[in-house]
Order: sequence, then C-alpha cells, then structure tokens
Amino acid sequence: MIRIRHLHDAALPVSQDRIAQAAAILRENFPELSGRADRISCLLANPFDSMYRTTLLVAETSLGKVLGFSLILHFKEINSSFLDYIAVGKNIKGGGIGGALYEATREYCQANNSSGIYMEVDPDDPALTDNVAELELRRKRMRFYENYGVRPIINNDYHLPAGQPPSCAYLLYDGLGRDELPSRAEVRSAVRWILQRRFKDVVNQAYIEEVIESFIDDPICLRPRKYSKKPEPAKTVATGILEKPFVMVSDQNHEIHHVRSKGYFEKPARVATITEAMKLTGLFTAIGPRRFKEDAILAVHDKHFVEFLKVVCTKLSAKRSVYPDTFPIRRRNRRPKNLPTQAGYYCIDSCTPLDQNAYKAARGSVNVALTAAEEILAGCKVAYAVCRPPGHHAESKVYGGFCYFNNAAIAANYLSKVGKVAILDIDFHHGNGTQDIFYNRNDVLTVSIHGDPDGAFPYFSGFNDELGQGDGLGFNFNYPLAAGTDDRLYLKTFDKALGNLKKFKPEFIIVSLGMDIMKNDPTGTFNISVKALKTIGARLTGLNRPVLVIQEGGYSLRNLKTGTAALFNGMAEASISQA
Repeated sequence: MIRIRHLHDAALPVSQDRIAQAAAILRENFPELSGRADRISCLLANPFDSMYRTTLLVAETSLGKVLGFSLILHFKEINSSFLDYIAVGKNIKGGGIGGALYEATREYCQANNSSGIYMEVDPDDPALTDNVAELELRRKRMRFYENYGVRPIINNDYHLPAGQPPSCAYLLYDGLGRDELPSRAEVRSAVRWILQRRFKDVVNQAYIEEVIESFIDDPICLRPRKYSKKPEPAKTVATGILEKPFVMVSDQNHEIHHVRSKGYFEKPARVATITEAMKLTGLFTAIGPRRFKEDAILAVHDKHFVEFLKVVCTKLSAKRSVYPDTFPIRRRNRRPKNLPTQAGYYCIDSCTPLDQNAYKAARGSVNVALTAAEEILAGCKVAYAVCRPPGHHAESKVYGGFCYFNNAAIAANYLSKVGKVAILDIDFHHGNGTQDIFYNRNDVLTVSIHGDPDGAFPYFSGFNDELGQGDGLGFNFNYPLAAGTDDRLYLKTFDKALGNLKKFKPEFIIVSLGMDIMKNDPTGTFNISVKALKTIGARLTGLNRPVLVIQEGGYSLRNLKTGTAALFNGMAEASISQA
C-alpha cells in the first residue's frame, strides 16, 4: 500500500528525510544531475521564491520508504507548471508507481489552477543519439507520456543543444483536460519563464530569444502518436490519488462522557455536528485515534493529579457524579484524605463533574490530539483534532471548565521535542490551563484572544499584564476584549496576535479553537461572523507553517457547523491561491 504526499517545506524532520530519499533516487537515475539533487532541499526551503514555487510529491510506503518522486515548479504569473523530474527507484519493479506519481502530479497542478504542464524529455530521434540502449530508454519514457495524451510540441527549435556538455531535449505539453491547444503567445510566454527561471545558469539571453521566436504555429501543434494507437485518455484529471493535505481525527468513544445536568452545554452532539460539517467540505481525510501511553500526559500534568482523576473515576458508580463545593483558598498545601472531597482541591469551579467515564473520555481526547500531532510530524499541512472533552482550562494540577486534561498543551509539549511551538487560543474563554503549563517556558509561545476576565470565565487569569515569568518572560500574551466585540475589532486584534507568532518563528502552530466567539453562543458575548472565521482561516494559512487545530469550546450546534466549515474553507482557499 502506497500513499502520495506533497511537501513544500524543508523545515520538518519528516520532510528532510523524504527529501534525502528523493535526492538519492534522482542520483541513481541521473548520476550527472547530482548537483540538482543536492538543491532540492534549498528549493523547498524557500517555497515562495519570486521565480517559482517548488513542490515535491513522494510516493511512499506506510513505513515512510520513498519509492519515487516528482518535482514540480509552479509559475503563478502564467498559471503554468513545469515538471522538473519524475523518477522511481531503480530497484522498484512494477506496481505502477510512476503512473500513480504522474496522475498525482496532474491532480496537484490542476488543483493549483495550472493551465498546463510543460516538461523536458530526451529526444527519441535516432539522429540525436548513437547509443542503442539509451534510445530504447528514451522511447520507453515517451511511450509512458503518450499514454496520457502528452506529446512533444513540434515545429520549434527547443531541442537546440545547450549546457556543458551540450544536451538537447523535446518540450512536451499536458493540457490537463483542456479542449483546445494553447496559443503561440501563451507557449512563448511559458518557454520564456522556463528558460529564464529554471535554466538561467545553462542558457544565455540570445539562446532564449532564438528558441522563443522558433515557435511559429498558432495554436501550437503536438506530434502525432508514435507508439500507441490507444485513444486519448479522458479529458478530466483523475482525483483522489493525491493524499488530502487536511486530516481530521475524532473518536466516537467520546459519547461515554455525557453529563445530563441542565445547563451543561458540553454535549456529545457537538462532535457529530462538526464531523458531518467537515465531511461536507470534502477537504479532509478522516482517521481514528491511536493509543498513547500515559507518559505524554505526565509530561504536562502533575502525577498526583492524574492519579486522583484515574482512581476517583474508577471508584464511582454509574449513577454517581461528584461536583466540588469547597475550595482551599488558604490552605492549599492540605489535601483531605476523602477522595470525593479532594475534588475541590483539584478543581477550579463547581460545574465540572467527575463520573465513571470522565477519565476514560479525557484519555481518549488526548489520544485524538496526539494522533493529530503525529500527522503533523508526518508532513500533514493541517490536522484537526475534534477533541471531546475539551482541555484548555486544565492546568498542570487542576481541572475545570469542562476540561480534564489539556489536549493542546500535551500536543504542544509532544511537538516541542522537534521544534518551537506557538499556541494561539481563540476560544472565547481564556486558556488558563495552557498559560499555567507553559508560563515558565520559552520554547512554547502562548497567545490568547478572549473575553475580558473581569466579566468572563475563568475570571482570575487572562489579563494583558500576564507575560510569563523566568525563562518564559515575554512568551505569553493575552488580548482580552469587551463584550460585544465585532469582526472589525476581533480581526484587528487577531493580526496583533499573529505578529507575536511571526516574531517567534515557530515550526508548528497549534490553534485552540472555540466557536463560542460567534454571535449567539450561550456562553460567549462576542459577535463574530462566519465571514470573519473564513478570514481567520486564510490568515493562518498565510503563516506558511503546519497547523494543528484542537477543538475547545463552542456550544451552539449551528455555529459549530457553519464556523468550522468557514474556517477550514478559508484555509483551503488561501492554500490554493498561495501555491
């Protein structure tokens, strides 16, 4: 079983590994191009080069072994792409890897609004090579492309020798399903971009002008079929070959956590509403969670606190719930022996119950967050962890606000072993737990936009003078906003928060997402619209970093449906226009 992944950033360790494997395949297929193989990482390290954008597609096994790759240059100014290389490992026999790669390349280019793909292939003319074995290899390559309806553009001098030592090539064209062939002007423009940008170190301006002027047909002409009498393939490009860059992780087992008390808004229907809305967007590959050891939780939460939750929930009967009613504001160092009474020692409010399933559900929610984090490490562009119960109010030693374990903090700590992490909390309520956990650390930036704590839960944290302490001083930022905050003010504040992220330059971004910022949420007082959520999504994409979105609050089912769809559609549309 193979999957095809696209990479356009060399920063992640998984990207570096795949790039190295692709470079090795390029060297073994084209030994004379070892210098180009060495440059793949550099090209991806600057994905928005003014000349073109580079993307690497790799065909890999489930264990991460790269079987083949294609390297694509996209010229946004002319809406065209150039297939720089496509190659399969020499020891790979059969399996259709090359075909899968090329089909994925076509799909990727069409998704990025390319009007066509241009590529160079060694001439299959006997007059241009005296090596019989090499000639047969060239014919085989040409036959491969011809099966996709891709053929050389004829009646031009593109094949003029260039470089040291001199070499020549035919220019092939794939219209990606266009009914008509491109005009002479369109092709001349594409050839100019290809020669001036891709081959600027090989050809001079006189050579470029000579080649461009040699394209005289209008529209261009393709060489007749030479190797196959098969009919042209369907005009549409196959879909579903390229792995979707958005992954959604959810766990149906969350339903065991169902608090039926009146006014308890954190209900199971929230997950069903979100997953159905995401399915309708067509953006996501949906997967279930993997199981993780307790170590990841203990790296963030106090072991006595974790043990308390585990033990007390295990001992409770199915019909009993524990709500704390007494809190140790003066003698915090004294912990009562009675387990149910300890709830007040470990909880920040009187509205978050413990029951037989609370610990199990919280562990499941952590598994969702960590699975999504692993997808990010595996090269996923956007991962959405539909966590329930939520987590950002859970501090190192306490729970509350419907939260038991801090999913975002656990995922951030997990990712921080690889690179710097920024957490942007846009839930209506301040993420007191996330702030508490990272308040003394400088490898994880915490930024929160939320309701003014003078009038919004959790009341005692989230003020703008809370900037971190010790090593963490200057790595925590709060942006409290008044009730009635509208789109204009929120987006202005959001841009300030993004400024903190850009200055920090994280490798990974985690968004604690709360749709309780939207108008008419029963727990929030902001008036944020669907349109603003779409803008937020687009601006997150503009950071050009992998984004892990972790679900926190949001208690209007209508807002959950429309808000999440708007956010991720905004991210997707910005991703395409950015390509």
